[in-house]
Amino acid sequence: MMQNVHLAPENDEDDLYSGYNDYNPMFDTEDLENDVAFQQAARTSHGRRPPVTAKIPGSASSRPLATGFGPKTTLPSSMGRPMTGGIQFEDGVSRPMTAVQAAGYTKAAMRGSSFDPLGQARGPAPPLEKKNSDSPEEKLRQLEKKVNELVEESCVANSCGDLKLALEKAKEAGRQERELLRQREQITPPENINLDLTYSVLLNLASQYAANEMYAEALTTYQVIVKNKMFTSGGILKVNMGNIYLKQRNYSKAIKFYRMALDQITSAHKEMRMKIMENIGVAFIKTGQYVDAISSFEDIMSISPNLKAGFNLILCYFAVGNGEQMKKAFKKLIAVPLEVDFDDKYISLNDDLHTNLLLEAIKNDSISQMERERKSMAEEYIMTAAKLIAPVIETSFAVGYDWCVDAVKASHYVELANDLEINKATTYLRQQNFNQALETLKMFEKKDSRVKSAAATNLSFLYYLGNELAQATNYADLAVNSDRYNPAALTNKGNTVFANGDYEKAAEFYKEALRNDSLCTEALYNLGLAYKKLNRIDEALDFLLKLHAILPNSAQVLYQIASIYEIMEDPNQAIEWLLQLISVVPTDPRVLSKLGKLYDNEGDKSQAFHYYYESYRYFPSNIEVIEWLGAYYIDTQFCEKAIEYFERAALILPTQVKWQLMVASCYRRSGNYQKALEKYKVIHRKFPENVECLRFLVRLCTDMGLKEVQEYITKLKKVEKLKEIREQRIKSGRDGSARNRREGGGDSGGTKGERLSAKLKALPGTNEPYESRSSKEIDASYIDPLGPQAERPRTAARKRTEEDDFADEELGDDLLPE
Repeated sequence: MMQNVHLAPENDEDDLYSGYNDYNPMFDTEDLENDVAFQQAARTSHGRRPPVTAKIPGSASSRPLATGFGPKTTLPSSMGRPMTGGIQFEDGVSRPMTAVQAAGYTKAAMRGSSFDPLGQARGPAPPLEKKNSDSPEEKLRQLEKKVNELVEESCVANSCGDLKLALEKAKEAGRQERELLRQREQITPPENINLDLTYSVLLNLASQYAANEMYAEALTTYQVIVKNKMFTSGGILKVNMGNIYLKQRNYSKAIKFYRMALDQITSAHKEMRMKIMENIGVAFIKTGQYVDAISSFEDIMSISPNLKAGFNLILCYFAVGNGEQMKKAFKKLIAVPLEVDFDDKYISLNDDLHTNLLLEAIKNDSISQMERERKSMAEEYIMTAAKLIAPVIETSFAVGYDWCVDAVKASHYVELANDLEINKATTYLRQQNFNQALETLKMFEKKDSRVKSAAATNLSFLYYLGNELAQATNYADLAVNSDRYNPAALTNKGNTVFANGDYEKAAEFYKEALRNDSLCTEALYNLGLAYKKLNRIDEALDFLLKLHAILPNSAQVLYQIASIYEIMEDPNQAIEWLLQLISVVPTDPRVLSKLGKLYDNEGDKSQAFHYYYESYRYFPSNIEVIEWLGAYYIDTQFCEKAIEYFERAALILPTQVKWQLMVASCYRRSGNYQKALEKYKVIHRKFPENVECLRFLVRLCTDMGLKEVQEYITKLKKVEKLKEIREQRIKSGRDGSARNRREGGGDSGGTKGERLSAKLKALPGTNEPYESRSSKEIDASYIDPLGPQAERPRTAARKRTEEDDFADEELGDDLLPE
């Protein structure tokens, strides 16, 4: 039989609480001492602990209570019995307080000692334990540190340009790293090896080998990294191996390694993949596989276009001769995004001083310089490509160039179109088509000021080269008026004034050009020349030295500085600067002869001979150098060697008898009288009226006892007679003209025939017969063209008689027939 159970509803709170209160009456806090339940709970631990009388297992004593009031401290208790500082067991033994000793609550504190929770009474802390430097781990740690330092030092030396030191450091790092591996394997398992350190050491060593052009060693080191599967990123180093093969011109292997590297690089590294593909295209160009190169560059231009790839694509299409594809590639090139602001954002639109200063400050910052360099590189690529494809994409060069100009005008390189037009005129100049160049440049006379000034500057330069100073001056004025701040226009204007001899005014134009552009080297050089013309030597030297600081290897500047020091009569400085000059142009014969002349003036014959000989070796047609070398060998008593130089001079100047007489004299001085006689006979046939040659022939034939002496004596008489008559006629002609000028040119009377007869009678030698001269003494003396022969000491090995040295003697009377 079921009993009915009454369940209170969930929302009947009164019934629910009333039922609870009936079952659990509330405690009375005012009479806790008489509350049996509370006293029972108080006698036990909080939260139902075991009773305080619990025994320690295995002992008869109770466990003391751990409190913070000291051992066995008596506390008042509501239970009617004392409480101690420890837990009291049944046998009266208390538990020690160990839970709070860390805070300083110890038994000693309760026995009269001061409260010291921080433990300061214990004194200072013991010193730190020193590291044991002899431990294996510490040795390995120090060795690893040393390896890292060597790698860093190698990289720093490479960046400073000391490639040899960088390689030595890299090798030392490799040796230390191998020692580290050997020691680590003895004390640690193989999985604890530092692979990153090994990778960095090997990579640095391979890079230093490649930098020192030790390509075989570099490839071997790279192979060690690539073949080791523990180096997860070693596969990308195949790019470096491909670069080495490319430098070795092993293009097939270079392409192979590039493609292997490309397979191991994911598409996430887009820029790296494009660079490798560009290298592959360049390698194909080197091998002449233009179709494969076109494929690589087309992929680059479709994925990530850049200037180099676009220009190389144009080169490939030019190589295969595809004009239409060249046009498409040119359009792709000019469409490459540069991420450069083509607007001039640094021009202030107001007069705010703060804004202007700010714009001026950021005008030449690193970002602006990078943008200008990138824009300049793009313009150079476009200009070069236009000059390359213009003659082949259309029927003529002009039409092709016009197409390129139109394509550029449609892009964001609008300003480059005008430069292309001017470059078109320059190309006409290279083709020596001056008329077309002038017409092209004259088209810019109605353009804006900048373009007009550039065109007028080129026109002025053309007319200046053509020595048409009037037209050059007109266009120079037009260029200056169009753009007063154009240094090239001011320089051309100064050149036209310089050509007219107004050096002061020319110097003013050069100075103005320098004020607009302090690095205008043409104006600086011309200013030095202008001051040199004005004899303001110190100022000219100052400007040329400034230019030398800008152009340290300019041959013209070095020569002008040396020339100025020569004018200043400072030969040592002139020689110093000429020595610098021949280090730049070591084969310039004029500079070498100049050095020889300066050393000769200083009395250093050996150095003078060295530089004169070098000048002759590079240019054996300089008569001054030839004459000096011949004279040097004569002075040093080597007449046989002088013959070579005088014969060279005779070939260069065959109409001058001087050099041939010198050759004959060298033969005579060297004792080869037969060769000398033959040479004099040859000279006599070419120059039959030469008195000196006949005198030498008379003397030689006489000394050698030849029968031809009478013939040459007769010829000598006739030649001297003719020479005397000719000189007297010239003298009488001068006297007669002077007398006529004194008489006013009037008629002296008499007929024409009488005047002619008087002139004939006045001629020398006409009043006496020619045969009467045979009884007179003739002048058979001669002057040696080599000069007087130097006196040489007589030795037993070299005997010479008085008759041998006849170079400066005159013929005696006994040698002439009566």
